[in-house]
Amino acid sequence: MRLATIPRYPLTTLPTPLVRARNLEVALGVPSPRIYLKRDDLTGLAFGGNKARKIEYLLADALAVGATMLVTEGAAQSNHARMTAAASAIAGLRCLLVLDARNGAEVQGNLLLDHLLGAEVRVVPDKAARVAAMERIEDELRATGERPYVIPTGGSVPLGAVAYVAMVQELLVQLMTVSEAPSRVYLATSSLGTQAGLVVGARAYSAPFRPIGIAVEHPVTELILLGTALANATAELVDLEATFAEGDIEVDDRYVGEDYGKATPEGMEAIRLLARTEGVVLDPVYSGKAMAGLLAHIRSGEIEPTGSVVFLHTGGGPSVFGWGRALLA
Repeated sequence: MRLATIPRYPLTTLPTPLVRARNLEVALGVPSPRIYLKRDDLTGLAFGGNKARKIEYLLADALAVGATMLVTEGAAQSNHARMTAAASAIAGLRCLLVLDARNGAEVQGNLLLDHLLGAEVRVVPDKAARVAAMERIEDELRATGERPYVIPTGGSVPLGAVAYVAMVQELLVQLMTVSEAPSRVYLATSSLGTQAGLVVGARAYSAPFRPIGIAVEHPVTELILLGTALANATAELVDLEATFAEGDIEVDDRYVGEDYGKATPEGMEAIRLLARTEGVVLDPVYSGKAMAGLLAHIRSGEIEPTGSVVFLHTGGGPSVFGWGRALLA
C-alpha cells in the first residue's frame, strides 16, 4: 500500500487523544460496553474537526498544481468550509465558499469564522442553488485569471478519504496501548468520505472493528452507494488490492430526524449528557445525532456490554452557539 508516499501538507496536531468515557458509561444506567472517544474535534485547525485531516492531502495537491485559491461548498454552518478557509490562510491562498442558507445564514458560529479567516463567502438560498453555482464557478474564476482548486462537499473524494485510512493505523496503535479490540467505531456520516476511509483502513490493517455510520441526512440507499464507490476508488488510490460491496458500508438512518441540519430531541439529549458527564461538546447537526445512535444501540442491547466501542468525535463545536436556549431545554 502506497499511503505513505501521498503528499500531505501538515495542518493537524496528531495523534488526537483516545480517552475512555467512564462517567458516561455509569450515567447510562444500563450494562454498557467500555466507551472510548477518539477526539478528532482536537485536530487543531481553527477549532478542529475531522475535515482537517482530509484537507492536508487536498491542500498538498492544490499547491502541486499551482492553485491560487481553494473553492468549496456546504451549508452555511459547514465545518468543512471553516477549515478550508483556515487552511487557505495558512498556505497563502485565496478562498471562496459557496454556502446554502436552507437552515438560515446568521453570521455566527462557523459562518462568523469563515469571514474572520478571510474567505470570500457567497450565500445562496438552498442546496439546488449551491449545486448550480458550483457548476459555473471554475469557469468564472479562470476567466478572471485565478487557478481555482475545487473541493467537493466535505472533501469527500478519494484523496480526502485516504486521511482516514491513515487514521486507522493511528487508532490501532492507541488501542494496543490500552489493550482494547473494539467491535465498532461510530461516527456521523453524510458525504461518506470519512466512513469510506475508515472502511478501507480497517481492511488494510486488519482492524477488529466495523465502522458504523449514523446518517445525518436521507436517503440511506444513496449514501451506501456513494460510500461503496468511494471506498473502492480510495483503495485503488492507495494500491490496496481489495474491493468493497454495499454490505461493507453500514449506515443507520434512524436518527436523522426531520432532515439534515434539523436538531432531534435524542441528539440534543446526547449533547447535554456528554457535556455534563465528560465535559465534551458535540453539535446538533452531526456528532450529537451520531452519539444518539450509539446510546440507543447500547440501551437496546445491540452492543455486547462486556466489549468496547469507539466514538469518533468529528467536531462541529462552533455551530452550537447558534442553538442557544434549545440546548438548555
